[in-house]
Amino acid sequence: MTLPSSLSLEEKVAIVTGSSRGIGRTIAKELALRGAVVVVNYLKSSEAADQVVADITASGGKAAVHQADVSKFKEAQDLVKFSVDTFDGLHILVNNAGITRDKLIMMMSEDDWDIVQDTNLKSTFNCSKTAVRHMMRKRYGRIINITSIAGQMGNPGQTNYSASKAGQIGFTKALAREVGSRNITVNAIAAGYVETDIWEGVPEEAKDAILSMVPLGRKGETQEIADAVAFLASDQAAYITGQVLGVDGGITMM
Repeated sequence: MTLPSSLSLEEKVAIVTGSSRGIGRTIAKELALRGAVVVVNYLKSSEAADQVVADITASGGKAAVHQADVSKFKEAQDLVKFSVDTFDGLHILVNNAGITRDKLIMMMSEDDWDIVQDTNLKSTFNCSKTAVRHMMRKRYGRIINITSIAGQMGNPGQTNYSASKAGQIGFTKALAREVGSRNITVNAIAAGYVETDIWEGVPEEAKDAILSMVPLGRKGETQEIADAVAFLASDQAAYITGQVLGVDGGITMM
């Protein structure tokens, strides 16, 4: 199948943070399938990241691996520099890196709070600040932040995670206003309950209760998130910025 030219990502370079597994891995593969050169970022899972690159290469795409703890500003800078130096550009940034440390607030430690804010929210600042500097010079860019319905609805036991994801939403809207005049769009995808390692750890009775609240009656697939990312990265989404796209089966509809 040949993609319409407006959906193609040929001649684009993309960074996907936290892309050695889960949603990030599927996003990296989808962007590569549409023609983008992809920088696969990971923190600890080097073998998994190498496998993502191998899969992309086997499918005829082009990708490279770069290890970085994007919660640290210098390492986020190095990640963007790697993309620009290796592939002579950066057009698409997907801020996907994220973790959970779920506990009721009475049991939550300061470290539980801080590491989630640093990994989920500060990394979004770190990578975006560095990427925007390059994108503004080129007068082109797509920044897509992977947030969560937890940032819209709140989840018990996730004050840290919900706050970090709500922060990403506010960040998205503010940055979109700052850089829109330079042809840079900034959007967020609020993911619902998606088939990932985290979902697998949820007890079956809890899964049933969660899915009963989803109008479509099922969990999402990582590919459905990746398809939405690819759309927002494409020319078809050139007039969309500062938006939060819910890919959640309808659970947050107003």
